[in-house]
Amino acid sequence: MAKAKERNEAEPRLEQPMKPKLNLSTLQPPKGRTRPKKRVGRGQGSGTGKTAGRGHKGQKSRSGYSRKRGFEGGQMPLQRRVPKRGFHNPFRVDYAVVNLDTLAERFEAGTEVTPDLLREHGLVRRGKQRVKILARGDLAKALTVHAHKFSGKAAEKLAAGGGQAVVLES
Repeated sequence: MAKAKERNEAEPRLEQPMKPKLNLSTLQPPKGRTRPKKRVGRGQGSGTGKTAGRGHKGQKSRSGYSRKRGFEGGQMPLQRRVPKRGFHNPFRVDYAVVNLDTLAERFEAGTEVTPDLLREHGLVRRGKQRVKILARGDLAKALTVHAHKFSGKAAEKLAAGGGQAVVLES
C-alpha cells in the first residue's frame, strides 16, 4: 500500500488543458458543416448574376411570390373538387366504454373501481378520456364504481348487486 502511494507521487502529473464549458453561447457546428450564403444577383462573374437563378419572367421570378397551400397551377384544387358530406362536431365528448361483465371478471368484491384503476388494468387506453359504464352482462359482486357516466340499466344492476355507482364531475 505504501509502495503504491510512493510510486504515484514519484510520477509527474500531466496537466490537461481545461475544456470550455458547454452551453448555448459556446455551441458551434462541426468544422466543414457550414458554408457561406450564396450571394445572388451580384454580377455576371458570380455565376448567379442577372436573373439570380430565377429564370426569365413569370410569377415565380417576381419578388414577393409565394404559392398558396394546395395551389395546383390554376387547376381546381383537390380540396375543392372532392364533395363534402356530413358534419364534424368540435364539442363532441368521447367516452371509453366499460361493461359490467368486464368489471365482474377483473375485480374482486368490495373493490373501489376508479378510472385510474381501469387504466392500470388496460380497460381504458387514453390518459384523460372519460369513462362510461354500460349494462352488458351481470354483476353479482358489490363494487363501488366511480365513472363519468352510467347507463340507466348499469346503475340499476350495480345497486342490485350491492354496489354503488358514483358519478364523477368532468
